[in-house]
Amino acid sequence: MTSFIAAGAEVEQLFTGAIWTEGPVWIPDRKVVRFSDIPNDRVLEFDPATGATEVQAQPAGYQNGRTLDRDGRVVQCSHGNRRVEREVAGAVEAVAERWSGGRFNSPNDVVVARDGAVWFTDPPYGIQPSGREGHPGEMEYGACYVFRVDPSTGAAEPVVTDMDYPNGLAFSPDESVLYVADTGEVTGLRAYDVADGVCRNGRDVPTVPVGAVDGLRVDDDGRLWCSAGDGVYVLDPDGRVLEHIAVPEVVSNLCFGGEGHDWLYMTATTSLYGVRLAASPTAP
Repeated sequence: MTSFIAAGAEVEQLFTGAIWTEGPVWIPDRKVVRFSDIPNDRVLEFDPATGATEVQAQPAGYQNGRTLDRDGRVVQCSHGNRRVEREVAGAVEAVAERWSGGRFNSPNDVVVARDGAVWFTDPPYGIQPSGREGHPGEMEYGACYVFRVDPSTGAAEPVVTDMDYPNGLAFSPDESVLYVADTGEVTGLRAYDVADGVCRNGRDVPTVPVGAVDGLRVDDDGRLWCSAGDGVYVLDPDGRVLEHIAVPEVVSNLCFGGEGHDWLYMTATTSLYGVRLAASPTAP
């Protein structure tokens, strides 16, 4: 089988010195990878042109997952503010803060659909008593759901309610399937059929052989690129392993980037890693 990694390329450690890195996103306008060091409450940016990593914000609201919306603006999950946020003209505004009279737990990861709807997971990692990834607090609606924010009304409603700690999420290329990782007491990966903003027919997908899926991405051919305890696994839609990209730390999340969109960037415990791919798996 042909490798997804470019011939002669090796996984490179691009930055280290964090406690727990998360939430990588490639920002094409600035040609940088933005990611978080959650326990240190800082946001970092790696510049491939210089090899330098700079602090973009600190304190930063204990940010976790992030993505770009259809206008190229950063949409981010804030553990500290217990909300999903969007950067607009240099300012940060709330996308979703409450549901059913209570605050969210600690939004963790986020995707934006083609219709502009914002989908996010809401486990409790940012409100746990340790305060390691946020501020200790209570689960105000008493569960952990996946939510969808309607682009017309701005209202958030639960779309997946049968998981323990929903975490990473990603759509299939045609957005007919939503994949969601569960990092609760029983870890796993589930798929849901999506139609008209509603999730149905939830089922388990074979998952990674080492550790648990945290963050994940889906490429243009429908393959799942999943974080794991020993790197990243590329799976076909039925969960069969196509390739293992070994990383010497536990990988939390990943994104595609670089000017040719042919780099895989991986946040892994204390570090940011990258590897050049044989071809761009997603359109820039």
